[in-house]
Amino acid sequence: MRRARFIRLRMATYSSLTFRQIYGMAEILFYHLKGQTPEQVLPGLLQKSLERGWRVVVQASSEERVEALDAHLWTWRDDAFLPHGTWRDAEAAQHPILLTVHDHNPNGAVVRFLIEGAAMPNDAAAYQRVVVLFNGEDTDAVETARAQWSEAKSAGFEVTYWQADDKGGWRRVV
Repeated sequence: MRRARFIRLRMATYSSLTFRQIYGMAEILFYHLKGQTPEQVLPGLLQKSLERGWRVVVQASSEERVEALDAHLWTWRDDAFLPHGTWRDAEAAQHPILLTVHDHNPNGAVVRFLIEGAAMPNDAAAYQRVVVLFNGEDTDAVETARAQWSEAKSAGFEVTYWQADDKGGWRRVV
């Protein structure tokens, strides 16, 4: 009797979980930027991530890009603060948001943002989410995102595609 109740309870628990929660597979989100820059979009997404209690790593494709993002995040808004640092900082592991050009995860992030063609990390499955921001007006960026989409899909990841709506929010297209 107790065993049957335990099994029913356990089955109810599993049925309310998603495949990703049970098996640990990351969700890969593709954000199509059109008429927007990463500087305009990324801070809001980072703020939402922090509000959810997630640690984040942002991987850029160049050191210059990391420096520009670092400067931008300090001055993003007067009424908001995004605690962050770069991979070069001695206390990099302590930062809730870490900017890097490498595919490492020293701050134990559960969300990884890839910008400007940064490569999908080998350990993508270790994250809850990997967010790819790409410039929809740049044919090379679109091709790179398509290749990443195909690779992620064939590797069994749950992939979604997002576009900005008229009100500045995001809507899931696929």
